[in-house]
Amino acid sequence: MTTEETSALFKALGDQTRLRILALLSLREHCNCELVSIFGISQPAVSRHIARLKESRLIHERRQGQWVYYSLNRALWEQLPSFPHMVEDLVAHDPLVRHAKTTVAQCSLPGE
Repeated sequence: MTTEETSALFKALGDQTRLRILALLSLREHCNCELVSIFGISQPAVSRHIARLKESRLIHERRQGQWVYYSLNRALWEQLPSFPHMVEDLVAHDPLVRHAKTTVAQCSLPGE
């Protein structure tokens, strides 16, 4: 990793909401509408967090019709061996992530 990439990575990790997004994405992919619902923040705010995570290469996006789904960039995780353990700890101990893990339904695609 270059210093620029490493700097972007640490900037992305320096925010509680982004860490929580990563914790949720470690469980499964999510779309924007789910993240807006979980965090109770505006869609533009979620989009800014997502942009920072994409800039740091921590996540991927997948488009399906009008929906955009986000998932972890597992290849980058392999370069950061202790990072998955930190995120697993967030999944286990962060109240918002634990609640969302059990209560949030996936968005349905039109026609499903």
